[in-house]
Amino acid sequence: MAEGEGWRPPRPCEAYRAEWELCRSAGHFLRHYYVHGERPACGQWRRDLASCREWEERRSAEAQRSLCESERARVRAARKHGLVWAPRQSPPEDWHLPLPEDKDG
Repeated sequence: MAEGEGWRPPRPCEAYRAEWELCRSAGHFLRHYYVHGERPACGQWRRDLASCREWEERRSAEAQRSLCESERARVRAARKHGLVWAPRQSPPEDWHLPLPEDKDG
């Protein structure tokens, strides 16, 4: 089997198009700007969509490589952020005691 012959993109091209359109939407822009203080970077979704379409039309090895690298970068970015809360191994020792009463009220 030739290289890339049985390979398929990690997502359907429609998924890349949907992500690109979502990224460019006004609602997403406002949320992203509010949280991060900068415009969302939608260029990678557009490049991935173009690579996916190129793969479907020409079976380009460059498009295959580009999609693989992009998905790997997304996975690395998602793994970079650890859990905010550490999961408990057991409940606190005094979990069964009543809560302290508010003396100020």
